Amino acid sequence: MTRLFNDPAAFADEALEGFAAAHRRRVRPVTGGVVRAGGTPAGQVAVVIGGGSGHYPAFSGLVGRGLAHGAAVGNVFASPSAQQIRSVARAAHAGAGVLLMYGNYAGDVLHFGQAAQRLAADGIEVRTFAVTDDISSAAPEDSAKRRGIAGDLPVFKAASAAAEQGLSLQEVVRVAERANARTRSFGIAFSGCTLPGADQPLFTVPEARMAVGLGIHGEPGIGEESLPTADDAARLLVNTLLKELPDDVGAARGQRAAVILNGLGSVKYEELFVVYREVARLLGDAGVEIVDPEVGELVTSFDMAGVSLTLTWLDSRLEELWRAPADAPAYRKGAFGTPDASAAGPASDATDTAGDTDTAEAVPAASENSRHSARTVLSALEAVADTVDAHAEELGRIDAVAGDGDHGIGMQRGATAARRAAAAAADAGAGAGTLLSRAADAWSDKAGGTSGALWGTILRCLGAALGDQDAPTAARVSEGVAQASAAVRRLGGAEVGDKTMVDVLVPLADTLNRAVADGQALPEAWDRAATAAEAAAAATADLLPRKGRARPHAEKSLGTPDAGAHSLALITRAVHGVLLNHRLDQD
Repeated sequence: MTRLFNDPAAFADEALEGFAAAHRRRVRPVTGGVVRAGGTPAGQVAVVIGGGSGHYPAFSGLVGRGLAHGAAVGNVFASPSAQQIRSVARAAHAGAGVLLMYGNYAGDVLHFGQAAQRLAADGIEVRTFAVTDDISSAAPEDSAKRRGIAGDLPVFKAASAAAEQGLSLQEVVRVAERANARTRSFGIAFSGCTLPGADQPLFTVPEARMAVGLGIHGEPGIGEESLPTADDAARLLVNTLLKELPDDVGAARGQRAAVILNGLGSVKYEELFVVYREVARLLGDAGVEIVDPEVGELVTSFDMAGVSLTLTWLDSRLEELWRAPADAPAYRKGAFGTPDASAAGPASDATDTAGDTDTAEAVPAASENSRHSARTVLSALEAVADTVDAHAEELGRIDAVAGDGDHGIGMQRGATAARRAAAAAADAGAGAGTLLSRAADAWSDKAGGTSGALWGTILRCLGAALGDQDAPTAARVSEGVAQASAAVRRLGGAEVGDKTMVDVLVPLADTLNRAVADGQALPEAWDRAATAAEAAAAATADLLPRKGRARPHAEKSLGTPDAGAHSLALITRAVHGVLLNHRLDQD
Protein backbone atom coordinates (compact mmCIF):
# COMPACT_ATOMS: atom_id res chain seq x y z
CA MET A 1 0.00 0.00 0.00
CA THR A 2 1.02 3.64 -0.40
CA ARG A 3 2.07 4.99 2.99
CA LEU A 4 3.57 8.40 2.28
CA PHE A 5 1.12 10.98 0.98
CA ASN A 6 -0.62 14.16 2.06
CA ASP A 7 -3.99 14.78 0.42
CA PRO A 8 -4.65 11.74 -1.83
CA ALA A 9 -6.26 14.06 -4.39
CA ALA A 10 -2.99 16.01 -4.63
CA PHE A 11 -0.74 12.94 -4.80
CA ALA A 12 -0.13 12.96 -8.56
CA ASP A 13 0.64 16.69 -8.70
CA GLU A 14 2.97 16.53 -5.70
CA ALA A 15 4.77 13.48 -7.08
CA LEU A 16 5.34 15.23 -10.40
CA GLU A 17 6.59 18.35 -8.61
CA GLY A 18 9.10 16.30 -6.63
CA PHE A 19 10.19 14.37 -9.71
CA ALA A 20 10.89 17.58 -11.63
CA ALA A 21 12.84 19.00 -8.69
CA ALA A 22 14.95 15.85 -8.46
CA HIS A 23 15.77 15.77 -12.19
CA ARG A 24 15.99 19.42 -13.16
CA ARG A 25 19.10 18.77 -15.30
CA ARG A 26 17.04 16.61 -17.65
CA VAL A 27 13.44 17.86 -17.39
CA ARG A 28 11.51 20.99 -16.58
CA PRO A 29 7.88 21.26 -15.53
CA VAL A 30 5.17 22.74 -17.72
CA THR A 31 1.44 22.79 -17.18
CA GLY A 32 0.28 19.19 -17.51
CA GLY A 33 3.63 17.40 -17.29
CA VAL A 34 7.30 17.80 -18.15
CA VAL A 35 9.48 18.44 -21.22
CA ARG A 36 13.20 18.12 -21.86
CA ALA A 37 15.16 20.69 -19.90
CA GLY A 38 17.08 21.76 -23.01
CA GLY A 39 14.04 21.87 -25.24
CA THR A 40 13.46 20.05 -28.51
CA PRO A 41 16.17 20.61 -31.14
CA ALA A 42 14.92 22.93 -33.86
CA GLY A 43 13.30 21.06 -36.72
CA GLN A 44 13.04 17.77 -34.80
CA VAL A 45 9.76 15.91 -34.44
CA ALA A 46 8.59 16.13 -30.82
CA VAL A 47 7.50 12.78 -29.38
CA VAL A 48 5.08 13.43 -26.51
CA ILE A 49 4.06 10.41 -24.47
CA GLY A 50 1.59 10.23 -21.62
CA GLY A 51 -0.81 8.44 -19.35
CA GLY A 52 -1.88 8.32 -15.74
CA SER A 53 0.29 8.55 -12.67
CA GLY A 54 1.10 5.38 -10.77
CA HIS A 55 3.21 3.81 -13.53
CA TYR A 56 6.64 5.38 -12.89
CA PRO A 57 9.06 5.41 -14.60
CA ALA A 58 6.42 5.69 -17.28
CA PHE A 59 5.77 8.34 -18.31
CA SER A 60 7.73 11.28 -16.93
CA GLY A 61 10.85 9.19 -16.31
CA LEU A 62 11.18 8.51 -20.04
CA VAL A 63 11.70 12.14 -21.08
CA GLY A 64 15.20 12.92 -22.27
CA ARG A 65 17.60 12.73 -25.20
CA GLY A 66 16.99 9.64 -27.30
CA LEU A 67 13.60 9.20 -25.70
CA ALA A 68 10.50 11.37 -25.39
CA HIS A 69 10.55 15.14 -25.74
CA GLY A 70 7.71 15.55 -23.26
CA ALA A 71 5.25 13.63 -21.10
CA ALA A 72 1.69 14.56 -20.15
CA VAL A 73 0.88 13.07 -16.74
CA GLY A 74 -2.66 12.53 -15.50
CA ASN A 75 -4.03 11.72 -12.08
CA VAL A 76 -3.52 8.28 -10.58
CA PHE A 77 -4.56 5.68 -13.17
CA ALA A 78 -6.38 8.36 -15.18
CA SER A 79 -5.38 9.68 -18.57
CA PRO A 80 -4.16 13.27 -18.75
CA SER A 81 -6.75 15.69 -20.03
CA ALA A 82 -6.74 17.17 -23.51
CA GLN A 83 -5.74 20.49 -21.94
CA GLN A 84 -2.70 18.93 -20.27
CA ILE A 85 -1.62 17.09 -23.41
CA ARG A 86 -1.98 20.20 -25.56
CA SER A 87 0.04 22.24 -23.08
CA VAL A 88 2.93 19.75 -23.02
CA ALA A 89 2.87 19.32 -26.79
CA ARG A 90 2.99 23.08 -27.39
CA ALA A 91 5.95 23.35 -25.02
CA ALA A 92 7.78 20.51 -26.78
CA HIS A 93 7.00 21.50 -30.36
CA ALA A 94 10.00 22.81 -32.33
CA GLY A 95 8.58 23.23 -35.81
CA ALA A 96 8.57 19.69 -37.23
CA GLY A 97 5.31 18.44 -35.79
CA VAL A 98 4.28 16.35 -32.79
CA LEU A 99 3.66 12.62 -32.37
CA LEU A 100 1.38 11.86 -29.41
CA MET A 101 1.94 8.33 -28.04
CA TYR A 102 0.05 6.46 -25.33
CA GLY A 103 -1.29 3.10 -24.22
CA ASN A 104 -4.53 2.02 -25.86
CA TYR A 105 -7.01 2.88 -23.07
CA ALA A 106 -10.37 4.51 -23.70
CA GLY A 107 -9.61 7.66 -21.71
CA ASP A 108 -6.24 8.12 -23.42
CA VAL A 109 -7.77 7.60 -26.85
CA LEU A 110 -10.40 10.27 -26.14
CA HIS A 111 -8.12 12.88 -24.57
CA PHE A 112 -5.15 12.46 -26.91
CA GLY A 113 -7.55 12.59 -29.85
CA GLN A 114 -9.12 15.81 -28.59
CA ALA A 115 -5.68 17.28 -27.94
CA ALA A 116 -4.63 16.44 -31.50
CA GLN A 117 -7.65 18.30 -32.84
CA ARG A 118 -6.79 21.37 -30.78
CA LEU A 119 -3.12 21.25 -31.79
CA ALA A 120 -4.13 21.02 -35.44
CA ALA A 121 -6.32 24.08 -34.90
CA ASP A 122 -3.22 25.79 -33.47
CA GLY A 123 -1.47 25.14 -36.78
CA ILE A 124 0.73 22.29 -35.47
CA GLU A 125 1.12 19.15 -37.56
CA VAL A 126 0.22 16.27 -35.26
CA ARG A 127 -0.33 12.51 -35.30
CA THR A 128 -1.46 10.11 -32.56
CA PHE A 129 -0.35 6.53 -31.93
CA ALA A 130 -1.61 3.94 -29.44
CA VAL A 131 0.59 1.04 -28.28
CA THR A 132 -1.20 -2.34 -28.33
CA ASP A 133 1.22 -4.95 -27.01
CA ASP A 134 -0.78 -6.83 -24.32
CA ILE A 135 -1.80 -10.15 -25.86
CA SER A 136 -4.14 -11.01 -22.97
CA SER A 137 -6.48 -8.08 -23.60
CA ALA A 138 -7.81 -9.12 -27.01
CA ALA A 139 -7.49 -11.91 -29.56
CA PRO A 140 -4.95 -11.61 -32.41
CA GLU A 141 -7.69 -10.77 -34.90
CA ASP A 142 -8.70 -7.86 -32.63
CA SER A 143 -5.17 -6.66 -31.93
CA ALA A 144 -6.18 -3.02 -32.45
CA LYS A 145 -8.26 -3.34 -29.25
CA ARG A 146 -5.29 -4.48 -27.15
CA ARG A 147 -4.02 -2.23 -24.37
CA GLY A 148 -0.50 -0.92 -23.98
CA ILE A 149 1.58 -2.18 -21.05
CA ALA A 150 5.37 -2.59 -20.78
CA GLY A 151 5.61 -2.68 -24.57
CA ASP A 152 5.19 1.09 -24.34
CA LEU A 153 8.93 1.36 -23.74
CA PRO A 154 10.33 -0.27 -26.92
CA VAL A 155 7.72 1.42 -29.10
CA PHE A 156 8.32 4.84 -27.51
CA LYS A 157 12.06 4.21 -27.78
CA ALA A 158 11.96 3.34 -31.48
CA ALA A 159 9.89 6.38 -32.42
CA SER A 160 11.95 8.72 -30.26
CA ALA A 161 15.27 7.44 -31.62
CA ALA A 162 13.94 7.93 -35.14
CA ALA A 163 12.97 11.50 -34.27
CA GLU A 164 16.45 12.04 -32.81
CA GLN A 165 17.86 11.06 -36.21
CA GLY A 166 15.89 13.87 -37.85
CA LEU A 167 13.24 11.80 -39.61
CA SER A 168 9.98 13.46 -40.68
CA LEU A 169 6.75 13.04 -38.74
CA GLN A 170 5.40 10.55 -41.28
CA GLU A 171 8.60 8.49 -41.09
CA VAL A 172 8.57 8.51 -37.28
CA VAL A 173 4.97 7.25 -37.33
CA ARG A 174 5.97 4.42 -39.67
CA VAL A 175 8.73 3.41 -37.25
CA ALA A 176 6.23 3.38 -34.38
CA GLU A 177 3.88 1.20 -36.42
CA ARG A 178 6.67 -1.25 -37.21
CA ALA A 179 7.85 -1.46 -33.59
CA ASN A 180 4.31 -1.91 -32.28
CA ALA A 181 3.51 -4.63 -34.82
CA ARG A 182 6.53 -6.59 -33.60
CA THR A 183 6.00 -6.15 -29.84
CA ARG A 184 4.12 -8.57 -27.56
CA SER A 185 3.70 -8.56 -23.75
CA PHE A 186 2.13 -10.83 -21.14
CA GLY A 187 1.92 -10.46 -17.36
CA ILE A 188 1.06 -12.18 -14.09
CA ALA A 189 0.34 -10.81 -10.60
CA PHE A 190 0.27 -12.10 -7.03
CA SER A 191 -1.52 -9.19 -5.37
CA GLY A 192 -3.38 -6.04 -6.36
CA CYS A 193 -2.31 -2.44 -5.86
CA THR A 194 -3.70 0.09 -3.40
CA LEU A 195 -4.21 3.71 -4.41
CA PRO A 196 -3.09 6.54 -2.09
CA GLY A 197 -5.61 6.96 0.69
CA ALA A 198 -7.51 3.77 -0.15
CA ASP A 199 -8.14 1.15 2.53
CA GLN A 200 -8.26 -1.85 0.21
CA PRO A 201 -6.42 -2.96 -2.95
CA LEU A 202 -8.20 -2.67 -6.27
CA PHE A 203 -8.29 -6.45 -6.49
CA THR A 204 -7.03 -9.37 -4.46
CA VAL A 205 -5.55 -12.71 -5.41
CA PRO A 206 -6.33 -15.75 -3.25
CA GLU A 207 -3.52 -17.17 -1.14
CA ALA A 208 -1.13 -19.40 -3.12
CA ARG A 209 -2.67 -18.27 -6.42
CA MET A 210 -1.70 -15.82 -9.16
CA ALA A 211 -3.70 -13.71 -11.60
CA VAL A 212 -2.84 -14.30 -15.25
CA GLY A 213 -3.02 -11.64 -17.96
CA LEU A 214 -3.45 -8.59 -15.74
CA GLY A 215 -3.43 -4.92 -16.76
CA ILE A 216 -1.27 -2.13 -15.38
CA HIS A 217 -4.21 -0.24 -13.86
CA GLY A 218 -5.00 -3.00 -11.42
CA GLU A 219 -7.48 -4.67 -13.73
CA PRO A 220 -7.97 -8.28 -12.61
CA GLY A 221 -6.36 -10.96 -14.71
CA ILE A 222 -8.26 -13.05 -17.20
CA GLY A 223 -7.72 -16.18 -15.10
CA GLU A 224 -6.06 -17.67 -12.03
CA GLU A 225 -3.51 -20.42 -11.57
CA SER A 226 -1.55 -21.92 -8.71
CA LEU A 227 1.35 -19.87 -7.40
CA PRO A 228 4.38 -20.89 -9.47
CA THR A 229 8.05 -21.22 -8.76
CA ALA A 230 10.27 -18.63 -10.44
CA ASP A 231 11.12 -21.09 -13.20
CA ASP A 232 7.45 -21.99 -13.68
CA ALA A 233 6.62 -18.30 -14.01
CA ALA A 234 9.37 -17.87 -16.61
CA ARG A 235 8.06 -20.82 -18.60
CA LEU A 236 4.51 -19.46 -18.57
CA LEU A 237 5.65 -16.03 -19.76
CA VAL A 238 7.99 -17.29 -22.47
CA ASN A 239 5.77 -20.06 -23.79
CA THR A 240 2.74 -17.77 -23.97
CA LEU A 241 4.61 -15.16 -26.02
CA LEU A 242 6.26 -17.72 -28.31
CA LYS A 243 2.80 -19.01 -29.23
CA GLU A 244 1.95 -15.68 -30.87
CA LEU A 245 4.64 -14.44 -33.21
CA PRO A 246 4.18 -11.47 -35.56
CA ASP A 247 3.02 -12.49 -39.01
CA ASP A 248 6.31 -11.58 -40.67
CA VAL A 249 8.51 -13.37 -38.12
CA GLY A 250 7.51 -16.94 -38.91
CA ALA A 251 9.58 -19.07 -36.53
CA ALA A 252 11.38 -17.90 -33.41
CA ARG A 253 14.62 -19.76 -34.16
CA GLY A 254 17.20 -17.48 -35.69
CA GLN A 255 15.41 -14.30 -34.65
CA ARG A 256 16.81 -11.44 -32.55
CA ALA A 257 14.63 -9.85 -29.87
CA ALA A 258 14.67 -7.02 -27.37
CA VAL A 259 13.56 -8.51 -24.04
CA ILE A 260 12.03 -6.69 -21.07
CA LEU A 261 11.28 -8.44 -17.79
CA ASN A 262 9.25 -5.79 -16.01
CA GLY A 263 8.47 -5.56 -12.32
CA LEU A 264 5.06 -4.09 -11.57
CA GLY A 265 5.84 -2.42 -8.26
CA SER A 266 6.77 -4.67 -5.36
CA VAL A 267 8.63 -7.64 -6.83
CA LYS A 268 12.24 -7.15 -5.81
CA TYR A 269 15.03 -6.89 -8.35
CA GLU A 270 16.64 -10.08 -7.03
CA GLU A 271 13.39 -11.94 -7.69
CA LEU A 272 13.31 -10.55 -11.22
CA PHE A 273 16.85 -11.77 -11.83
CA VAL A 274 15.92 -15.27 -10.63
CA VAL A 275 13.09 -15.29 -13.16
CA TYR A 276 15.20 -13.77 -15.92
CA ARG A 277 17.89 -16.47 -15.72
CA GLU A 278 15.25 -18.99 -16.82
CA VAL A 279 13.72 -16.57 -19.36
CA ALA A 280 17.14 -16.20 -20.98
CA ARG A 281 17.72 -19.97 -20.99
CA LEU A 282 14.30 -20.72 -22.51
CA LEU A 283 14.66 -18.13 -25.23
CA GLY A 284 18.14 -19.42 -25.99
CA ASP A 285 16.81 -22.95 -26.27
CA ALA A 286 14.18 -21.63 -28.70
CA GLY A 287 16.94 -20.16 -30.86
CA VAL A 288 16.24 -16.51 -30.00
CA GLU A 289 19.21 -14.18 -29.65
CA ILE A 290 18.55 -11.57 -26.93
CA VAL A 291 19.62 -7.99 -27.66
CA ASP A 292 20.22 -5.49 -24.82
CA PRO A 293 17.76 -6.99 -22.30
CA GLU A 294 16.15 -4.85 -19.61
CA VAL A 295 15.30 -6.28 -16.18
CA GLY A 296 13.67 -3.92 -13.68
CA GLU A 297 10.76 -1.61 -13.04
CA LEU A 298 9.91 0.13 -16.30
CA VAL A 299 6.09 0.33 -16.40
CA THR A 300 4.65 -0.24 -12.93
CA SER A 301 1.28 -0.33 -11.21
CA PHE A 302 1.96 1.29 -7.83
CA ASP A 303 2.64 -1.54 -5.39
CA MET A 304 1.27 -4.42 -7.44
CA ALA A 305 3.21 -7.65 -6.95
CA GLY A 306 3.66 -8.95 -10.43
CA VAL A 307 5.86 -9.24 -13.50
CA SER A 308 5.43 -8.99 -17.24
CA LEU A 309 7.56 -10.12 -20.14
CA THR A 310 7.87 -8.14 -23.38
CA LEU A 311 9.46 -9.32 -26.62
CA THR A 312 10.12 -6.96 -29.51
CA TRP A 313 11.15 -8.98 -32.55
CA LEU A 314 13.90 -6.96 -34.17
CA ASP A 315 14.92 -6.35 -37.74
CA SER A 316 18.12 -4.44 -38.51
CA ARG A 317 16.39 -1.06 -38.38
CA LEU A 318 14.52 -1.71 -35.13
CA GLU A 319 17.69 -3.09 -33.57
CA GLU A 320 19.56 0.09 -34.48
CA LEU A 321 16.85 2.17 -32.79
CA TRP A 322 16.63 -0.11 -29.74
CA ARG A 323 20.40 0.13 -29.20
CA ALA A 324 20.57 3.88 -29.84
CA PRO A 325 21.68 6.05 -26.88
CA ALA A 326 19.15 7.48 -24.45
CA ASP A 327 19.51 9.76 -21.45
CA ALA A 328 16.31 10.10 -19.45
CA PRO A 329 15.87 10.20 -15.65
CA ALA A 330 14.80 6.55 -15.50
CA TYR A 331 16.36 5.08 -18.63
CA ARG A 332 19.92 5.53 -19.88
CA LYS A 333 21.79 3.68 -22.59
CA GLY A 334 25.00 4.42 -24.43
CA ALA A 335 26.39 7.93 -24.63
CA PHE A 336 25.74 11.08 -26.60
CA GLY A 337 28.31 13.57 -27.72
CA THR A 338 28.37 16.99 -26.09
CA PRO A 339 24.89 18.53 -26.59
CA ASP A 340 24.67 21.50 -28.93
CA ALA A 341 22.75 24.07 -26.90
CA SER A 342 22.25 26.23 -29.96
CA ALA A 343 20.27 23.42 -31.62
CA ALA A 344 17.47 23.60 -29.10
CA GLY A 345 14.18 24.97 -30.32
CA PRO A 346 12.40 27.85 -28.63
CA ALA A 347 11.82 26.95 -24.99
CA SER A 348 8.31 27.59 -23.78
CA ASP A 349 7.86 29.18 -20.41
CA ALA A 350 7.42 26.62 -17.62
CA THR A 351 4.25 28.46 -16.68
CA ASP A 352 2.70 27.91 -20.12
CA THR A 353 -1.01 27.75 -19.44
CA ALA A 354 -2.34 26.45 -22.73
CA GLY A 355 -5.59 24.81 -21.78
CA ASP A 356 -5.21 25.63 -18.07
CA THR A 357 -8.73 25.89 -16.71
CA ASP A 358 -7.58 27.85 -13.69
CA THR A 359 -6.35 30.76 -15.81
CA ALA A 360 -8.44 33.88 -15.21
CA GLU A 361 -10.49 34.89 -18.25
CA ALA A 362 -13.17 37.50 -18.68
CA VAL A 363 -16.67 36.06 -19.01
CA PRO A 364 -18.88 36.98 -21.99
CA ALA A 365 -21.79 39.33 -21.47
CA ALA A 366 -24.95 37.61 -20.20
CA SER A 367 -28.55 38.61 -19.62
CA GLU A 368 -29.91 39.01 -16.11
CA ASN A 369 -32.15 35.99 -16.65
CA SER A 370 -29.19 33.83 -17.64
CA ARG A 371 -27.05 35.04 -14.73
CA HIS A 372 -29.90 34.22 -12.36
CA SER A 373 -30.24 30.77 -13.92
CA ALA A 374 -26.48 30.28 -13.61
CA ARG A 375 -26.91 30.32 -9.84
CA THR A 376 -29.39 27.48 -10.14
CA VAL A 377 -26.97 25.55 -12.35
CA LEU A 378 -24.29 26.15 -9.71
CA SER A 379 -26.60 24.66 -7.09
CA ALA A 380 -27.07 21.63 -9.33
CA LEU A 381 -23.30 21.18 -9.70
CA GLU A 382 -22.89 21.49 -5.94
CA ALA A 383 -25.49 18.75 -5.51
CA VAL A 384 -23.64 16.64 -8.07
CA ALA A 385 -20.36 17.02 -6.17
CA ASP A 386 -22.01 16.19 -2.86
CA THR A 387 -23.63 13.10 -4.35
CA VAL A 388 -20.38 11.89 -5.86
CA ASP A 389 -18.58 12.43 -2.55
CA ALA A 390 -21.22 10.41 -0.72
CA HIS A 391 -21.02 7.51 -3.17
CA ALA A 392 -17.34 7.57 -4.20
CA GLU A 393 -16.41 4.45 -2.25
CA GLU A 394 -19.39 2.54 -3.63
CA LEU A 395 -18.55 3.62 -7.20
CA GLY A 396 -14.97 2.47 -6.75
CA ARG A 397 -16.10 -0.90 -5.43
CA ILE A 398 -18.43 -1.43 -8.39
CA ASP A 399 -15.75 -0.38 -10.85
CA ALA A 400 -13.18 -2.74 -9.32
CA VAL A 401 -15.32 -5.80 -10.07
CA ALA A 402 -14.11 -5.83 -13.67
CA GLY A 403 -12.22 -2.56 -14.10
CA ASP A 404 -9.54 -0.65 -12.28
CA GLY A 405 -11.61 0.68 -9.37
CA ASP A 406 -10.85 4.37 -9.86
CA HIS A 407 -14.26 5.58 -11.06
CA GLY A 408 -15.25 7.06 -7.71
CA ILE A 409 -11.95 8.89 -7.30
CA GLY A 410 -12.05 10.22 -10.85
CA MET A 411 -15.64 11.41 -10.48
CA GLN A 412 -14.72 13.15 -7.23
CA ARG A 413 -11.87 15.02 -8.89
CA GLY A 414 -14.04 16.05 -11.80
CA ALA A 415 -17.13 17.07 -9.84
CA THR A 416 -15.09 19.02 -7.30
CA ALA A 417 -13.21 20.88 -10.02
CA ALA A 418 -16.45 21.61 -11.89
CA ARG A 419 -18.08 23.02 -8.75
CA ARG A 420 -15.08 25.25 -8.08
CA ALA A 421 -14.93 26.53 -11.66
CA ALA A 422 -18.69 27.11 -11.73
CA ALA A 423 -18.58 29.09 -8.48
CA ALA A 424 -15.81 31.30 -9.87
CA ALA A 425 -17.76 31.84 -13.09
CA ALA A 426 -20.94 32.72 -11.19
CA ASP A 427 -19.03 35.22 -9.04
CA ALA A 428 -17.69 36.79 -12.22
CA GLY A 429 -21.23 37.30 -13.57
CA ALA A 430 -21.30 34.46 -16.09
CA GLY A 431 -24.47 33.27 -17.73
CA ALA A 432 -25.64 29.67 -17.53
CA GLY A 433 -23.94 28.66 -20.77
CA THR A 434 -20.54 30.03 -19.87
CA LEU A 435 -20.76 28.63 -16.36
CA LEU A 436 -21.42 25.15 -17.73
CA SER A 437 -18.64 25.53 -20.29
CA ARG A 438 -16.14 26.48 -17.58
CA ALA A 439 -17.34 23.59 -15.43
CA ALA A 440 -16.98 21.22 -18.41
CA ASP A 441 -13.37 22.22 -19.02
CA ALA A 442 -12.53 21.88 -15.32
CA TRP A 443 -14.16 18.45 -15.02
CA SER A 444 -12.40 17.13 -18.11
CA ASP A 445 -9.05 18.62 -17.08
CA LYS A 446 -8.95 17.47 -13.47
CA ALA A 447 -10.66 14.08 -13.79
CA GLY A 448 -8.93 12.85 -16.93
CA GLY A 449 -9.84 9.33 -17.96
CA THR A 450 -12.83 8.30 -20.02
CA SER A 451 -15.37 9.69 -17.59
CA GLY A 452 -13.58 13.05 -17.56
CA ALA A 453 -13.82 13.37 -21.34
CA LEU A 454 -17.45 12.25 -21.43
CA TRP A 455 -18.64 14.43 -18.54
CA GLY A 456 -16.86 17.39 -20.07
CA THR A 457 -18.79 16.70 -23.25
CA ILE A 458 -22.12 16.42 -21.40
CA LEU A 459 -21.71 19.73 -19.59
CA ARG A 460 -20.46 21.47 -22.72
CA CYS A 461 -23.53 20.36 -24.69
CA LEU A 462 -25.84 21.58 -21.94
CA GLY A 463 -24.03 24.91 -21.86
CA ALA A 464 -24.32 25.33 -25.62
CA ALA A 465 -28.06 24.64 -25.46
CA LEU A 466 -28.72 27.09 -22.61
CA GLY A 467 -26.49 29.94 -23.80
CA ASP A 468 -25.96 33.21 -21.97
CA GLN A 469 -28.94 35.27 -23.08
CA ASP A 470 -32.24 33.48 -22.66
CA ALA A 471 -33.72 31.96 -19.54
CA PRO A 472 -33.50 28.15 -19.63
CA THR A 473 -36.71 26.42 -20.62
CA ALA A 474 -37.67 22.79 -20.38
CA ALA A 475 -37.28 22.53 -24.16
CA ARG A 476 -33.74 23.98 -24.07
CA VAL A 477 -32.68 21.65 -21.27
CA SER A 478 -34.17 18.67 -23.10
CA GLU A 479 -32.36 19.66 -26.28
CA GLY A 480 -29.07 19.97 -24.38
CA VAL A 481 -29.44 16.48 -22.89
CA ALA A 482 -30.29 15.07 -26.33
CA GLN A 483 -27.20 16.72 -27.81
CA ALA A 484 -25.11 15.32 -24.96
CA SER A 485 -26.46 11.82 -25.61
CA ALA A 486 -25.53 12.01 -29.28
CA ALA A 487 -22.10 13.56 -28.59
CA VAL A 488 -21.14 10.96 -26.00
CA ARG A 489 -22.06 8.12 -28.34
CA ARG A 490 -20.13 9.75 -31.15
CA LEU A 491 -17.06 10.41 -28.99
CA GLY A 492 -16.89 7.13 -27.08
CA GLY A 493 -18.26 4.84 -29.75
CA ALA A 494 -20.61 3.04 -27.31
CA GLU A 495 -24.26 2.27 -27.91
CA VAL A 496 -27.10 0.99 -25.76
CA GLY A 497 -26.30 -2.56 -24.63
CA ASP A 498 -22.53 -2.07 -24.33
CA LYS A 499 -22.78 -1.69 -20.53
CA THR A 500 -21.62 1.92 -20.27
CA MET A 501 -23.11 5.23 -19.20
CA VAL A 502 -24.79 5.34 -22.63
CA ASP A 503 -27.27 2.74 -21.34
CA VAL A 504 -28.54 5.44 -18.98
CA LEU A 505 -27.91 8.59 -21.00
CA VAL A 506 -30.03 7.50 -23.97
CA PRO A 507 -33.20 6.64 -21.98
CA LEU A 508 -32.66 9.76 -19.88
CA ALA A 509 -32.62 11.95 -23.00
CA ASP A 510 -35.48 10.12 -24.72
CA THR A 511 -37.72 10.13 -21.65
CA LEU A 512 -37.03 13.79 -20.91
CA ASN A 513 -37.87 14.69 -24.52
CA ARG A 514 -41.17 12.82 -24.39
CA ALA A 515 -42.11 14.33 -21.03
CA VAL A 516 -41.41 17.87 -22.25
CA ALA A 517 -43.34 17.18 -25.46
CA ASP A 518 -46.25 16.08 -23.25
CA GLY A 519 -46.23 19.55 -21.67
CA GLN A 520 -44.74 18.67 -18.31
CA ALA A 521 -42.81 21.34 -16.43
CA LEU A 522 -39.08 20.73 -16.11
CA PRO A 523 -39.07 19.38 -12.51
CA GLU A 524 -41.77 16.83 -13.32
CA ALA A 525 -40.26 15.96 -16.67
CA TRP A 526 -36.85 15.52 -15.08
CA ASP A 527 -38.34 13.31 -12.35
CA ARG A 528 -39.80 11.05 -15.01
CA ALA A 529 -36.45 10.94 -16.82
CA ALA A 530 -34.52 10.29 -13.60
CA THR A 531 -36.76 7.33 -12.83
CA ALA A 532 -36.03 5.90 -16.27
CA ALA A 533 -32.32 6.49 -15.69
CA GLU A 534 -32.38 4.63 -12.37
CA ALA A 535 -34.13 1.65 -13.95
CA ALA A 536 -31.68 1.62 -16.85
CA ALA A 537 -28.68 1.77 -14.50
CA ALA A 538 -29.96 -1.17 -12.48
CA ALA A 539 -30.55 -3.13 -15.69
CA THR A 540 -26.87 -2.87 -16.67
CA ALA A 541 -26.20 -5.54 -14.04
CA ASP A 542 -27.60 -8.06 -16.51
CA LEU A 543 -25.34 -6.93 -19.36
CA LEU A 544 -21.88 -8.05 -20.42
CA PRO A 545 -19.51 -5.16 -21.23
CA ARG A 546 -18.48 -4.69 -24.85
CA LYS A 547 -16.43 -1.52 -24.38
CA GLY A 548 -13.70 -0.19 -22.08
CA ARG A 549 -11.40 -1.86 -19.56
CA ALA A 550 -14.12 -4.19 -18.29
CA ARG A 551 -14.46 -5.90 -21.68
CA PRO A 552 -11.70 -8.53 -21.13
CA HIS A 553 -13.34 -9.46 -17.81
CA ALA A 554 -16.93 -9.48 -19.04
CA GLU A 555 -18.19 -12.46 -17.04
CA LYS A 556 -16.89 -11.01 -13.77
CA SER A 557 -19.15 -7.97 -14.16
CA LEU A 558 -22.34 -9.96 -14.63
CA GLY A 559 -24.67 -9.17 -11.73
CA THR A 560 -23.00 -5.81 -11.02
CA PRO A 561 -24.21 -2.55 -12.61
CA ASP A 562 -21.83 -0.44 -14.66
CA ALA A 563 -20.15 2.19 -12.48
CA GLY A 564 -20.52 4.97 -15.05
CA ALA A 565 -24.19 4.17 -15.58
CA HIS A 566 -24.81 4.05 -11.83
CA SER A 567 -23.08 7.38 -11.17
CA LEU A 568 -25.08 9.06 -13.94
CA ALA A 569 -28.34 7.80 -12.42
CA LEU A 570 -27.32 9.07 -8.97
CA ILE A 571 -26.44 12.46 -10.41
CA THR A 572 -29.67 12.68 -12.35
CA ARG A 573 -31.67 12.16 -9.18
CA ALA A 574 -29.60 14.73 -7.29
CA VAL A 575 -30.26 17.32 -10.00
CA HIS A 576 -33.98 16.64 -9.71
CA GLY A 577 -33.87 17.74 -6.07
CA VAL A 578 -32.38 21.06 -7.12
CA LEU A 579 -34.98 21.56 -9.86
CA LEU A 580 -37.78 21.01 -7.37
CA ASN A 581 -36.40 23.78 -5.21
CA HIS A 582 -35.64 26.26 -7.98
CA ARG A 583 -38.22 25.45 -10.71
CA LEU A 584 -36.22 26.84 -13.60
CA ASP A 585 -38.91 26.88 -16.29
CA GLN A 586 -41.36 29.53 -15.19
CA ASP A 587 -42.80 29.79 -18.72
